[in-house]
Amino acid sequence: MEGMTERSPRLVLVVMCVGYFLVLLDVTIVNVALPRLGDDLGTSVAGLQLVVDGYAVAFASLLLASGVVGDRLGHRRVVLAGLSAFGLASVACTVAPATPWLVGARVAQGVGAALLLPGTLAVIAEAYPGRQARARAIGVWAGIGSLALPAGPLLGGVLVQVAGWRAIFAVNIPIILIALVVAHRVVPEEGPRSAAPHDRTGTALGAATLAATTLAVIEAGHGGAGPLAVTAAAAALAALAGFAVTELHSAHPMLPPALWRRPAFVAANGAAGVMNLGTLGMLFLLTAYLQTIQDRSALEAGVALLPLFVPLVVLAPWSGRLTGRLGPRAPMVAGLLTAATGFELISSWSSTTAYVLVLPALLLWGVGLGILTPAVVAAAVTAVDEGRSGLASGVNNTARQAGGAVGIAVYGAVAGPATRPSAFITGMHVLGHATAALFVATAAVSALFIPTRRRAA
Repeated sequence: MEGMTERSPRLVLVVMCVGYFLVLLDVTIVNVALPRLGDDLGTSVAGLQLVVDGYAVAFASLLLASGVVGDRLGHRRVVLAGLSAFGLASVACTVAPATPWLVGARVAQGVGAALLLPGTLAVIAEAYPGRQARARAIGVWAGIGSLALPAGPLLGGVLVQVAGWRAIFAVNIPIILIALVVAHRVVPEEGPRSAAPHDRTGTALGAATLAATTLAVIEAGHGGAGPLAVTAAAAALAALAGFAVTELHSAHPMLPPALWRRPAFVAANGAAGVMNLGTLGMLFLLTAYLQTIQDRSALEAGVALLPLFVPLVVLAPWSGRLTGRLGPRAPMVAGLLTAATGFELISSWSSTTAYVLVLPALLLWGVGLGILTPAVVAAAVTAVDEGRSGLASGVNNTARQAGGAVGIAVYGAVAGPATRPSAFITGMHVLGHATAALFVATAAVSALFIPTRRRAA
């Protein structure tokens, strides 16, 4: 495609936001369908866990590699491949006759999501080359993506109730078809990409490290130090050692070691991991608290969570504009400290706490995330040289997904099952204090190392 029309950047932003929304929607929408799905396919709890984890492991393990591949081959090509793979996998999920088929289709969905997500941000970065315009666009992207968090449980509950569990996958298909058509028309062909050799060994070892680490954390969180968890942990350590050696000696490393000598890059991605570790870990407990401890239905719990999610949607575009004017440091610090206050309030809850006293914690937590999310992404992208936006996006999203996986496993292990209310509440109090302290510490690191303005190119 030659050039771009005046409206093309906005259309590019819209279609990339659609892709991002679907990727995050499929992280949450499946949970509310699991009971009906298990009854229909006759699967065990372990089988249902694989339905969820198949997506998560494939997604987390390939994010970094797909960002690098996009930098090499062109992000338009990788985004279109991701949309296609995600759509075909959604069809396979919809018609799955048995649990093994569904698990395989979910893995394929995770592959498509991993191809798609880093590319959406990289395409937006190329469509909006100006610093302030890019920051505003990233704010919109983050806000639209945040809609997937409340939409998952609410939309999933409605679809399952009206049309059955297969509808949660079928709903993706027409949206993907429209997104593919629009993306083909409005996302421009890119200029020549880097001709440097592709670090295939580093890519494979990096993906293996992330896959094995994610699997080890998930298994340890559910079953302790069982054979699979130990094997996965050993495989992760071996792959990590091989990855480090490869990257140090490669002429064209997938993840240049020099990046880790940039304090802003390390701080931005560390904050991204901490953000999702605390958020998804505590959200896992919060769902059990609302449904099991306080005996709310899934739909009632979804409605109760809206004050947490709505601020992300409302504030993210504003935070993007603020980041464009001030740089990412101030919004990151403000967001982390605000969210920390919300987490600290959780430590005062009991099993009978009225919702009016739960609400302030949810609002502060959500406001903090709404300010923080666009700034974290912008800090990661602007910490690298031009032309490496795909790599920066891949690392940042990998840090977030890996942090979330670790958070869910660790927080669930510390609090224990919600069927033991006293121990669960005590664990939630401990984690509320710990999460608040972790966010405050991350704010201090961000204040030291995140720049107020982008370095000169």
